[in-house]
Amino acid sequence: MASIKQYTDRNGQKRYQFQLYVGINPQTGKARKTSRRGFKTQKEATLAASRLELEISKGSFDKKDNNILFEQVYQEWYASYTNTVRESTTVRVPKIFDNHILPAFGKKRIRTITLSDVQRALNQWFKEVKVNYKRWYNFANKVFKYALKQGYITKNPAEMVTMPQRRDGWQRDANKFWTKEQLLHFFSFIDPVEEIEKYTLFRVLAYTGIRRGECLALTWHDINFKQGTLHVNKTITQGTGGKQIVQPPKTSSGRRTIILDHDTVEYLKKWRVRQQRVYLMLGYNTMQPEQLVFANSKNGMKSLNTPGKWLHAIVDDKPELPNITIHKLRHTHATILLEAGASIKEVQDRLGDTDVDTVMNVYAHVSDQQRQNTTDKLTQFMES
Repeated sequence: MASIKQYTDRNGQKRYQFQLYVGINPQTGKARKTSRRGFKTQKEATLAASRLELEISKGSFDKKDNNILFEQVYQEWYASYTNTVRESTTVRVPKIFDNHILPAFGKKRIRTITLSDVQRALNQWFKEVKVNYKRWYNFANKVFKYALKQGYITKNPAEMVTMPQRRDGWQRDANKFWTKEQLLHFFSFIDPVEEIEKYTLFRVLAYTGIRRGECLALTWHDINFKQGTLHVNKTITQGTGGKQIVQPPKTSSGRRTIILDHDTVEYLKKWRVRQQRVYLMLGYNTMQPEQLVFANSKNGMKSLNTPGKWLHAIVDDKPELPNITIHKLRHTHATILLEAGASIKEVQDRLGDTDVDTVMNVYAHVSDQQRQNTTDKLTQFMES
């Protein structure tokens, strides 16, 4: 008889599992048990256990590897995968499988999944989203590769798919960044005295190009006022159960020291003085070296959503400003740097990206001013 229990998964969701006696292990002489988990209801777990008991009674359980489901292989693969990546990744991946991959393959016996099945799923994902279809395919392919290694399948049906490609212009987005003029106009809507924290936070994001999580993880120890530098060595991200956690950068290039402009240093100094006064009234001593530069009202980590909420509260009723996301301030920073004459290598170093291709393909949007400069250079050359 199956033993069914309730548990809580990594995302804080209630799930059910069962354990079942399947006989004696001929190698050890000990009782053999098998288990399954991930069921959303007790009824689902009970039904699956009953089916497995029927297999055992018919003597077909020892051939189960031939009938193993994709979702079971996924669970095996994921148990190993969690030991190779950061906690924030282990939280995101199950959502990708639950929402996209398992609906396509989960209940199929993995040995029966064909190239046509994978291609059909890939084509459907391609219709649904602009970019993420490739990521979903890559994760599904990891499970098929694992199944191949384990002997569950004899060939990988995902290897021969035809990867869909967006036509030119599909991903063009007029709102990928702000121009220099638009950025300066944005700051005109924030009072640098009454809203010093907000002004300083956006100043740091726009004038350094650091990521949202890197900005919210900054401590005063990371700011060197004498040298005018900012040291990036950690980031805030989402962990198990939606809890925010602090992690080191993904790569060594993510650890970097950025030279700050004079005005940004001055705003940081002003905000530190204001923070000390305001938080002392709230009962917090902010003179500790690991004090967060941007903290919540309880002197803890701000929500990762806070900068975005602040941004939208400012720009949503400003039709003259394209409605960009917080991350697009990073794009804006890179584009303005290139306009100012910085090299791709210099931009790469400042942003902390691993390779030049990332800068070229993701951040280096060509602005109208750059296009005009290119034309002017050609005209001057031809007329000289």
